[in-house]
Amino acid sequence: MGVKQISIFVENKVGNLAAVAKIISEAGVSLASISLADTKDFGVLRLIVDDAYNAANALRDNDYIFAITPVIAVETDDAPGSLYKILTLFEENNINLEYLYDVSSGKKSNNAVLVFKVDNIDKVEELLKSNGVKLLNQEDI
Repeated sequence: MGVKQISIFVENKVGNLAAVAKIISEAGVSLASISLADTKDFGVLRLIVDDAYNAANALRDNDYIFAITPVIAVETDDAPGSLYKILTLFEENNINLEYLYDVSSGKKSNNAVLVFKVDNIDKVEELLKSNGVKLLNQEDI
């Protein structure tokens, strides 16, 4: 199943995020999720979009350095303990979580939508499914 995430390396400079947003917009691609991790000189902008192929082509045409990474998206109750349940499954099964973020824009339900980056997506998807966690695909986000 999985979801394709685009990670773009951007210089930490005024106007750079607007430039990426313009490129994505002009490509007719809709943004479902955005996350930015920064340092002093550069940042990693993580996007989930409705059309990763067109977004990647537009970014490539504008000389951006990026990677397409498979991630796992889940829908869970927006209630205390929901994240803890998933993280406990990871811990009990020795799964390293590289990062996670919440998808708050574009949600199609009132539940929480979380994105996880892990090493072994197939193993983690099976673990989550077998424990009643709802997996999402690109169109669900």
